[in-house]
Amino acid sequence: MKKYLVLEKRLERFKSVLEKRQKDLVVFVDNVKNEHNFSAIVRTCDAVGVLYLYYYHEEGKPAKINEGITLGAHKWLFIEPVEDKLSKLKEFKEKGFQIIATWISEDSTDFRSVDYTKPTVIVVGNELRGVSPEVAEFADKRIVIPMFGMVQSLNVSVATGVILYEAQKQRYEKGMYNKPSLTQEEIERILEKWAYEDVIRERKRS
Repeated sequence: MKKYLVLEKRLERFKSVLEKRQKDLVVFVDNVKNEHNFSAIVRTCDAVGVLYLYYYHEEGKPAKINEGITLGAHKWLFIEPVEDKLSKLKEFKEKGFQIIATWISEDSTDFRSVDYTKPTVIVVGNELRGVSPEVAEFADKRIVIPMFGMVQSLNVSVATGVILYEAQKQRYEKGMYNKPSLTQEEIERILEKWAYEDVIRERKRS
């Protein structure tokens, strides 16, 4: 039996969360620079069961996390920087993922018309410019959130939340939260990180 450094109740909580993580629902953040926006996206990812978040920063800077906003949610995701965003998205497409990018244009489709129960990468973009044109061109579908006011778009963290909760709704209705998408081996590997390696790391810091 593996050795863990958390109480049994905490360990059971970890297991319960991991059993609902959706490993084939991925968020890709394209050049979002505001740490408050990025941190809010992280928190929403955790809430809907996203496990993997990738991000690209045009200046190569590491993502800044505001713990007052994430409330620790960043600890329960795998947040990875990407140097070549098109290459990474191509990797996902080759694995059978659909690439869905937010993009304001007349030929974009309503975000609710997408089938998010398929393996999906949701790409959201920069606060002012949105996703880059090359990413929008590469995407399988470009989506838009209908707006009826004077302003054309939502804040990127709010928009991400709206889209992710549509994805959660579809997956919940299909029963995808009722059985783990992670293998038992994957769950055990993450438990070892959360309940042993991360605990040791935190103790060394204090």
